[in-house]
Amino acid sequence: MNILKTAAFSIFICFGFSMNVLSTIHEKSSNKIRSSIKSKIINTEKERVLRLADKFIKDKPETVTAHSSKRSAGGIHDYYSEGTYWWPDPQHPDGPYIRKDGLNNPDNFDYHRQAISQFSWVVGTLTSAYLLTGNTLYAKAAVIHLRAWFVDTATVMNPNMLYAQAIKGINTGRGIGIIDAIPFIEVTKSVQILENSPFLNKSDDQKIHRWFNDFMTWLNTNKYGIDEMNAKNNHGTWWHAQVAAYAKLVGDKTILEKCRKHYTENLLPNQMKVDGSLPLEIERTKPYSYSLFCLDGFATLTYLISDNDFDGWNYKLSDGRGMQKAVDFIKPYIIDKNTWPYAKDISHWDEQPGRRPFMFFAAIIQQQPEWISIWKKCSSNFPSDESKRNMPLKNPVLWLGINKPIF
Repeated sequence: MNILKTAAFSIFICFGFSMNVLSTIHEKSSNKIRSSIKSKIINTEKERVLRLADKFIKDKPETVTAHSSKRSAGGIHDYYSEGTYWWPDPQHPDGPYIRKDGLNNPDNFDYHRQAISQFSWVVGTLTSAYLLTGNTLYAKAAVIHLRAWFVDTATVMNPNMLYAQAIKGINTGRGIGIIDAIPFIEVTKSVQILENSPFLNKSDDQKIHRWFNDFMTWLNTNKYGIDEMNAKNNHGTWWHAQVAAYAKLVGDKTILEKCRKHYTENLLPNQMKVDGSLPLEIERTKPYSYSLFCLDGFATLTYLISDNDFDGWNYKLSDGRGMQKAVDFIKPYIIDKNTWPYAKDISHWDEQPGRRPFMFFAAIIQQQPEWISIWKKCSSNFPSDESKRNMPLKNPVLWLGINKPIF
């Protein structure tokens, strides 16, 4: 009997040892695949990033104080924009505007939204160029823009969106306008990288952190912010992606947990069908681009709320709904968008899909090299303001976990 026990124990020990060896081999293989994917992203992005960085390094900061509108109910430091799809009523030219879903009114005040978008693109590109080359000029230029938006009292933006997407004759601002701020997500990634460099001093870094903490507090307490938090479509998704990014920057674990809870209990159950489609986006007049845009939001959010205890990407509901189901659903329509079974977008159809953020997140997190091949085949250009607007994350290098130059 003792011989049998000894033999069984030996088998158990050997089995355990074998499992540890297999686990180590699997981990090394996974790391190799992940490293290969990151290298492919860097090699693909480098020329584009450096070309743009050499252009952007000459740009002077332009914040909300550079342009103003007499129609704004706020002051010079307040962000202001007007509802994208709202137009003058032909029957009542001086009356309240009317909605035309999917059709942008080019005469609306849009300078501030474009300024945030450009600011994010410039800072993200300059920070990426710094990581890829070690050239300190890129980092220093990025910091100049950060100071203008968050530190310099003459040009700083107030940390709220009270006057975003106002509608003439109807309101002075709406919670729906908070989505205009999503380019700030990549700004936080740049800050996290630059604060580890010698070029963003401690005092300015603290002021930037304070700005985002104040903005995050406003988003969680103001009625506009609460309304947007509870939105059931892409607006709710991107609100949480924003707040998760700000919470990561300032180290607010309570807010991050709140975002995890809302994702698992509200966003995922209420927005995704069992087949992985997003019906609230499909019902819009631009169902394809809205589906992609919302999927980018989900991917960004799950990346930001993941930690050692919670794997956002691989989290599934009991019926299998989750990120993998969503990317599996959209995949054939990325490879050939002409097979899209729903209505075509009423505008900018030819510009879709572009190199979407969810593609490189899928490749990195799930170690799926095929998504990098798909991503590379898509256009990296932004032929219109609409395409830039719907791609708030423009610099994959920021999301590779690189915190110092790799030159």
